[in-house]
Amino acid sequence: MTGFARAEGRDDRVAWAWEVKGVNGKSLEPRFRLPPGHDGLEPRLRAALAERVRRGNISVSLTVNRLAGAAGALRVNREALAQVLEAARSLAREFETAPPRIDGLLALRGVLEAGDEEDSAAEIARREAAMLRTWEGALDAFAAARAAEGARLQPVLDARLDEIERLTAEAEGTAAAQPEALKARLRGMVEALLEATQSLPEERLVQEAALLVARADIREELDRLHAHVAAARALLAEGAAIGRRFDFLCQEFNRETNTLCSKSADLELTRIGLALKAAIEQLREQVQNIE
Repeated sequence: MTGFARAEGRDDRVAWAWEVKGVNGKSLEPRFRLPPGHDGLEPRLRAALAERVRRGNISVSLTVNRLAGAAGALRVNREALAQVLEAARSLAREFETAPPRIDGLLALRGVLEAGDEEDSAAEIARREAAMLRTWEGALDAFAAARAAEGARLQPVLDARLDEIERLTAEAEGTAAAQPEALKARLRGMVEALLEATQSLPEERLVQEAALLVARADIREELDRLHAHVAAARALLAEGAAIGRRFDFLCQEFNRETNTLCSKSADLELTRIGLALKAAIEQLREQVQNIE
C-alpha cells in the first residue's frame, strides 16, 4: 500500500522535517536516512514504525538545518590571519606601502568565521524528544494516507468478489450438463476400447466409468469457492492488517479454479473457469495494496 507524509518541527536553533514514503511489499522493509549525529534515533524509529505498519517498503528521511541567526559568536581564524599579515608585510617592504588596517584584514574571506556553539547534553536530549514527537505526527499522517487508500480499494475488492461469486454460480448451473458430457466421453472411450479388443471385461468398463465420474465431480471445488468468497468478505470486515492472509486466500482461489478447469468436460464450464482465473488474478493484484 502506498502512502506519503511529511511533518516539520523546530526549536530556537534548529529546524527539522520528517518524510515517510511507502510502496507495496510482502513484508515490512524500512530504510532510514538520518543526518550525522542522529543515528541513535533509529531503534526508536523502527519500534514505532513496526507498531503502526505491518508490511511495505518504507523510506524514512530526516533533514536538520540550523536556523539563520542561531550560529555562535564570531571568531578569528588566526592561521589565516597570520598568512594574510605575512603577505601584507612582504608587499609593504617591497612597495613601501602603509601597513594594512585591521578592519580591512577582518573583511577578507576566511579570516572572520562564525563559530558554532556546542549544544549541551540536556539541549540535545530535549531536541531529540521534540523530534520524536514530530515523528509520531508524521506516522499519524502516514497511517491516515494509507487508510484513505484502503477505503478507496474497498469497492474495487468487493466488485472482484462479486464477479467471482457470479461466475461460481454460473459454473453450478453449467455443471448440470456435465453428466451428458461425461456420457458422451465415456461412450467414446468404450468404442475406442472395443476397437482395440473384441472382448472388453465388464469389470474393466465399470472401473473406467467410476474413475471418470469421480474425476469429473466439481461440487467440492464449487463449495470451496463459495466458502473462500465468504472468508474474503469476513477478512475485509475486520478492518485490520489482513494482507498476508488475503494473499494466502487468493492462492486457494486459484487452486480450486485450476482443479475445476482440469475436471471440465464441457466447453462452457471451461470458459467459466478461465473467466474465474482472470477475476482471481485481478483480485490478487489489488490485494497486494492491502496491509
